[in-house]
Amino acid sequence: MPNDPMFYLAAAAALVVLAILLFGIGTFAKGGEFNRRNANKIMRWRIMAQFAAVVLIVGLAWLGAWR
Repeated sequence: MPNDPMFYLAAAAALVVLAILLFGIGTFAKGGEFNRRNANKIMRWRIMAQFAAVVLIVGLAWLGAWR
């Protein structure tokens, strides 16, 4: 499975979700005007990235079942 390019794509998507999550937690912890203006936008970015990551992971599992 690690030789499959879709595996690396799914792993990268999961790392992107992690990066967005950590960025959002950092801005929330710091507070301030930036957080007030952008908290919902960061949450939407995370939700969209998480959806893409889940689709890729499910696709990888589905393709793996057919091999």
